[in-house]
Amino acid sequence: MTTREDPDRLEAFLARIDRGERIEADDWMPDDYRQQLIRLIAMHAVSEIMGALPEKEWVPKAPTLYRKLAIMAKVQDEIGHGQLLMRVAEDLVAPLGKTREDLLDDLFSGRLKFHNVFHMPAPTWADAGIIAWLVDGAAIITQGMSLSSSYAPYVRALQRIVEEEGFHIQHGESICMALAEGSASQRHSLQAALERWWPALMMFFGPNEADHPSSHQKANLRYRIRTKTNEELRQRFLTKYVPRIRSLGLVPPDPTLHYDAEQGRWIYQQPDWEWFRRIINGQGPASSARLTLKRLTYEEGRWARAALAQGR
Repeated sequence: MTTREDPDRLEAFLARIDRGERIEADDWMPDDYRQQLIRLIAMHAVSEIMGALPEKEWVPKAPTLYRKLAIMAKVQDEIGHGQLLMRVAEDLVAPLGKTREDLLDDLFSGRLKFHNVFHMPAPTWADAGIIAWLVDGAAIITQGMSLSSSYAPYVRALQRIVEEEGFHIQHGESICMALAEGSASQRHSLQAALERWWPALMMFFGPNEADHPSSHQKANLRYRIRTKTNEELRQRFLTKYVPRIRSLGLVPPDPTLHYDAEQGRWIYQQPDWEWFRRIINGQGPASSARLTLKRLTYEEGRWARAALAQGR
């Protein structure tokens, strides 16, 4: 954590954080606190938007009308989450002379990253189920932690998002259960989807601080923007979901995965963190296609945004 703020003012701000107070958008805040919030919330916002794209592909291909309507509603929710978070991010960047359009330009140029899981392809209906069940399950663990964040506007947005994500997880689990109870071909498809998504799920929370020190994680913990480390979140995910995965007859593709009662933690095979860095830098399997699609739809919608702006 680095800052050039007035020491007394900074000390008073940190004291507010330590007392458990929440910061509002128009409160004074250190530049470093603002930048950490922008980095986190803008990434969360564009990830919600980009995260709708792999599931959007399955709206016309869902196997029944009920499933089609359910996944369509989920896609609409995710876009709504992105819009809600963009408003929170806009309030943070406005004093710096930036706008929502600047944030999206940052996404298209690669300056603003979106979450590693949304760089992955979703080639089968089982992938749509795994995304809604396990990817959203991992997300709600992170978002649940962030409900204790020190930044009040983010917490208020998350209260709605977390509630809706709970329905998304039920939707995904329902798909996975139906496939697990189906034909041999359907069970095979579900196992294959789990194996495709397992590395991304293990990378979901980011590297372990002990092995990959991060100044961002350290600052976020001190400012109480977050209250758990990457590894603590990953352990929560494994504790919650590994038993459920196995109860469906699925096998996580990690022969080393087990719970060590003595250590009180899960032991697992470390993912390829170099691959993780390449993915978040736009070199994932579906990175280029997803960004191209988002850029195209953004440009095609420019006339609508201009019309709405004129009508205000």
